[in-house]
Amino acid sequence: MRSLLHRAAAAVLRLLAVRPAVAAVLCLFVGLPAVAASATPAGAAAVQVAKYDFEDGTTQGWGARGDGVEVGATSDAAHSGSRSLLTSGRTATWHGASIGPPFQKGVTYQVTAYARMVSGEPSSTIALTVQRTPDGGDTTYERVAAATVTDGGWAELSGTYSFGADSTDVQLYAESSEATAKYYIDDIVITSDTDPARSGLSTDFETGTAQGWSPRASASLAATTDAAHGGARSLAVTGRSASWDGPAISVLGKMAKGSKYTLSAWVRLGPDTASGNLGLSIERRTNGTPSYERVAAPKAVPEGEWVQLTGTYTLAYDVDFLGVYVESDAGTFPFYLDDFTLTYVEPKPIQTDIPALKDEVPFTLGAAVARAQTLGEHGDLLLKHFGGVTPGNDLKWDATEPREDEFTFAEGDYLVNYAVQHGLTFRGHTLAWHSQTPDWVFKDGDRDLTSSPEDKALLLKRLENHVKTLVGRYKGTIAVWDVVNEVVDENQPDGLRRSKWFQITGLDFIRTAFRVAHETDPAAKLFINDYNTEFPRKRQALYDLVKRLKAEGVPIDGVGHQLHLNIEQPPASDVEDTISTFATLGVDQQITELDVSVYPDFVSTYDEVPAEVLAEQGYRYKELFDVFRRHKTQLSSVTVWGLADDATWLSTFPITRLNAPLLFDDALQAKPAYWGVVDPAKLPPLVRRLEAPAATPEVDGRRDLEWDLLPDTSIARVGDVSAGFQARSSARWLYVLAEVRDPSDDRSDRVTFTVGGTPYAVRRDGGHPRGVDAAVRKTTGGYRVEARLPIGTDVAVAVTDASGGSQTSWTGKLTATPAVKLTTAPGRRPVVDGAVDPAWAAAPEIRTATWIQGTSGATARARALWSGDTLYLLAQVADPTLSEQSANPWEQDSVEFFVDPGNGKTRGYGDDDGQYRISFSGRTSVGGPLDPAAIAGNLNAAAKAVPGGYVIEAAVKLPTITLRDGTLLGFDVQVDDATGAARTSAATWNDATGQGYRDTSHWGVLRLRR
Repeated sequence: MRSLLHRAAAAVLRLLAVRPAVAAVLCLFVGLPAVAASATPAGAAAVQVAKYDFEDGTTQGWGARGDGVEVGATSDAAHSGSRSLLTSGRTATWHGASIGPPFQKGVTYQVTAYARMVSGEPSSTIALTVQRTPDGGDTTYERVAAATVTDGGWAELSGTYSFGADSTDVQLYAESSEATAKYYIDDIVITSDTDPARSGLSTDFETGTAQGWSPRASASLAATTDAAHGGARSLAVTGRSASWDGPAISVLGKMAKGSKYTLSAWVRLGPDTASGNLGLSIERRTNGTPSYERVAAPKAVPEGEWVQLTGTYTLAYDVDFLGVYVESDAGTFPFYLDDFTLTYVEPKPIQTDIPALKDEVPFTLGAAVARAQTLGEHGDLLLKHFGGVTPGNDLKWDATEPREDEFTFAEGDYLVNYAVQHGLTFRGHTLAWHSQTPDWVFKDGDRDLTSSPEDKALLLKRLENHVKTLVGRYKGTIAVWDVVNEVVDENQPDGLRRSKWFQITGLDFIRTAFRVAHETDPAAKLFINDYNTEFPRKRQALYDLVKRLKAEGVPIDGVGHQLHLNIEQPPASDVEDTISTFATLGVDQQITELDVSVYPDFVSTYDEVPAEVLAEQGYRYKELFDVFRRHKTQLSSVTVWGLADDATWLSTFPITRLNAPLLFDDALQAKPAYWGVVDPAKLPPLVRRLEAPAATPEVDGRRDLEWDLLPDTSIARVGDVSAGFQARSSARWLYVLAEVRDPSDDRSDRVTFTVGGTPYAVRRDGGHPRGVDAAVRKTTGGYRVEARLPIGTDVAVAVTDASGGSQTSWTGKLTATPAVKLTTAPGRRPVVDGAVDPAWAAAPEIRTATWIQGTSGATARARALWSGDTLYLLAQVADPTLSEQSANPWEQDSVEFFVDPGNGKTRGYGDDDGQYRISFSGRTSVGGPLDPAAIAGNLNAAAKAVPGGYVIEAAVKLPTITLRDGTLLGFDVQVDDATGAARTSAATWNDATGQGYRDTSHWGVLRLRR
């Protein structure tokens, strides 16, 4: 979770804006009675909203009202318990103690308090009074309760209060008829006739007022008819002084600790504003200390459109201030706000009649949590199903040491104590990381640290101090630490991330962190943690690093595999390969951050996740936990990165979208993902889908080129048997291939293809039904089956291990599609200058004739060559009218080359897949992977105008694979045709879906030849 865009100035300006004391209240109560939002029926119990008893030794949010006034908790006197609040230093009758109460319009409150004069003070009338400023009106002062008070005993003050107009600057304060009298107050209790924490809040500005919204700094707010989402008015926000400046509304008292709320607001850009991002955030304060939490991450607001900002929030803290505000991620542009709502989410009790997850697995099962996940139903879910916890953010460097030697442990202590109290294991996450580390760590004053010996020593000293402090504080309670996090970059020659840590210290920061952690707590298990370790290149880079460090004597006890996966990629077999690989190093292994995104790419979105996708996710979890169980002797723990779908980092990463990656849904109820772990028999039937491109491969048991154009569809391992499967189609026949991994070598092992309800069994020894064209060949660790069967769409594949008695299967629907196009790239090296070298004559020509937009327009003749680690590409474009008027590169006249070095044919991009775009003037842009900048340097291009069009030459380096004769690359070409500022047509070579910018599965294939 990234820190929000706030500055200390925000808190200062907000404090200055409150008159005459800070608005505050403490101790919002958990577990309030469930009541309706209407008036409480006769005889029903009142709802306690707040109570102040000062037994914690603080003022609990009460502040001084008036210059010179002092308020403080004291043990000199008490109505009950041992403390009360003393007010002294008064010089006017209205001076006293003040607080911002949890009062809301339309709610009737009962206020009770006890007062007593300090010994020797004359009797006085003590009163509780409310100050407020109605929208569009003058400040008013309204008496709530009063009594004559002496120093001889405690007097009760009691009264009711309500107000009916939208108001700001609401304060409850105690005053005295004796201007200089000192007095105590204690046991202040506020109850209401309804439950404000469940009744919600809405503002629509139809009254022509700001309805309780106020500026955070210098912004101007005014109800206006210039624009409206609903009705006739909205709130115009102008004159902002900073990105965080804008409209804010107090929701103090409208949220109860441990309860969950949905917040929604509609926003629109103001006049003369072409673009901007807006988000919804919470500011809360405890004892005056501000914290900021994001509810809806800033999202793009197109000009002239209303955009909804929405999210859920669970209040996890006692607070003395609570507000909602709208901010931008940058800039001070004006905007409109309308139709804000805050809605209480009625919790569903957790399911108590289902098995506990932790009892169904042979290792510790943990969840990443924050304080909110320990409260209410979330806490019930955590304790029922999980045996361990990891703090998501609360032990990272920015949370624990925001400034040098200023350590903050409130959140870490809370979570560690919670784990100890409930018998949960605890993973410390994380001591050294390139992200969420404050800037001061890498600076000496205003100067950036360098790799000089002095700077290196300074940085390592800071690291040593940080590690020693954290590990020492939790020695004996945190048994496992992620010592260093995400230090590998497989795209570097040495496999190491070029973080500031590495740039300044090399590998010494890793060595130092592990050494100091071990010296501080020799009993703690120390892990190196990283993501994408299931990918072969990343796996090898991390393996080499761990092997090297262990050989040096660095005390690495284990390797953490994050496993942020999606419903399709990577296959579970890659995860299994990773666990098996690291087992050879003799280290413990843990799955540290498991989740499964419902999206196969970085750009798709759902308004509601389809049921079939959730079912597919359930089977994905089943496959993964099958792997984990098979390796239970190498895995000591599996941690899911979140408790339930209502709080997941994937709701805002890599883009803001609905995601559901965890085992329990937004309402904390079990999903198919849960049953995939606990009891796969309860999963709904899953019908998969597979394309069968047109082809007529020879049925001889050999894996010819045709089958290599696409990757095999994985059939999950059960026992010792697993398989890959493909299909091709013709007008009459269905051609099928099964690559079986089964070490038993039993002649009765078999693959059964069922097409249209008819089974066709092919044995390992080649036996098969008469009339079926089939062939079997032995392979390393298994066998291959090819068969030609009658055409059909409903297909099942079952692979049976006769001796082991296990079976794995795949069931789905096949769709006949056009053949996968194949072209070749001879080994040549042209000059990339926009001129067509003679070398290009050796390459076959392909044409863009598949229209994905329009039916006519610009087209291209393209060729490919290769040399060393570089792919060379040529496009000769026929397009007499050229334009780059649009700011969007895909709406300019341009050529796009799509390259997938591994020919993975996935529905999303891998980190080395690329969309390389070159405009007719030579402008370049790159898209595709999560971090396009990581591959941008791979592209070198030139463009040259010619009569009737233009020529593009490009060189694309492919450092992640070794190019050689026979290498197959996923490949496609697209021509974008612009007219003015709009794209009017687009044509490709192979991909007819129009989704090539996010999906590699329908690209053609490029074969390298000498």
